[in-house]
Amino acid sequence: MSVSVKICGLNTPEAVDAAITAGARYLGFVFFPKSPRHVTPETAAALVAPVPLGIARVGLFVNPDDATLEQTLAQVALDIIQLHGDESPARVAEVKALTGLPVMKAVGVAEPKDLDALWEYGLAADMLLIDAKAPKDAVLPGGNGLAFDWRLLAGRQILKPWLLAGGLTPENVNTAIRLTRAQGVDVSSGVESAPGVKDAEKIRSFIARATAPIL
Repeated sequence: MSVSVKICGLNTPEAVDAAITAGARYLGFVFFPKSPRHVTPETAAALVAPVPLGIARVGLFVNPDDATLEQTLAQVALDIIQLHGDESPARVAEVKALTGLPVMKAVGVAEPKDLDALWEYGLAADMLLIDAKAPKDAVLPGGNGLAFDWRLLAGRQILKPWLLAGGLTPENVNTAIRLTRAQGVDVSSGVESAPGVKDAEKIRSFIARATAPIL
């Protein structure tokens, strides 16, 4: 089983280079001002410019309006739109039509009933990101370093390609893949030395362990 890795929250040339060199398949750039990983369109445009073909540039948005999407895409060459707010399946379809790009929708999971949303969002989105549901008082919808019970996904058939996120680290990613049979994994805070500060060695270690044989 080949596992793809997404490194999210990249905000410096050094972090982008570390992710590319280590073998990331997806690079995530956060357009959400409340996040410590937030980048402006101007900064992101420079960061994505050297990304080689074959590595997807993903823009993360939280409940964006049309103007925000249009203004960002006018400056930044993105390959995938990631929606990480409480966008409805109908809104997912609207964003896909507006941008002409594939849409990855994040679905928060804390308990079994949360998995019901995977079907409805799977009909609208091109990809799913199955993440730990953020606490009710959380400022950030993701990147909180929280995990959910990965056994909830064991044996479950999911309509679209998907990535596992939430609380992943170099130390636990191999176990998470073994339990869920995830096709891909997404990490942000788990490869940082401080909020918003990516650690090149942790990125290398995470990707090495995510792509190693399942133990």
